[in-house]
Amino acid sequence: MYERILRDGARLAPLQVWHAEEFAAHMDRAREHIRPWVGASFVTSDVDGARKVLEGYAVRTSQGTGGIHGIWLDGRLVGGVMAFDLSEAMGSCEVGCWLEPAAEGRGLMTPACEALVEWAFRERGQHRVEWHCRADNDRSSAVARRLGMTLEGVRREAWPYEGHRYDKQVWAVLAHEWQSSTTPK
Repeated sequence: MYERILRDGARLAPLQVWHAEEFAAHMDRAREHIRPWVGASFVTSDVDGARKVLEGYAVRTSQGTGGIHGIWLDGRLVGGVMAFDLSEAMGSCEVGCWLEPAAEGRGLMTPACEALVEWAFRERGQHRVEWHCRADNDRSSAVARRLGMTLEGVRREAWPYEGHRYDKQVWAVLAHEWQSSTTPK
């Protein structure tokens, strides 16, 4: 997957280390909105931090264990999707996403995530794609549901954030389920 048009004015493309300044500016717009829902190391506060995040994903891409793609709306980075913990031996990976507030409700996230899940199954030969989110993140759970994932369980108090522990949902879709849901009738 190199680049995909999501709809008029919106595209999904690899997020590279050389996007660090753009990613840092995006984080300035998104930081407080996404902080409760993503890993702390992802929420950077400056260009150096943005570069480190993107370098980490560049390493994952080079090792075949993950990758990160940005969502651009009218030429501006507004969010993205990522795959990580991709294991050929286990045949599984986890996917996730984030979006800044101004881009919500525009129909971007589900097609971006569909492209990533499709890539994981078709190009990387994964058997299982997982989605983890805080149990109180209704928007994230809704994307997992729209992707045809099944809620497999809840890991109690598995998500620490600001001195509290939150339940974490684990969703997944299997290759044969994905294939049957995307096969033309």
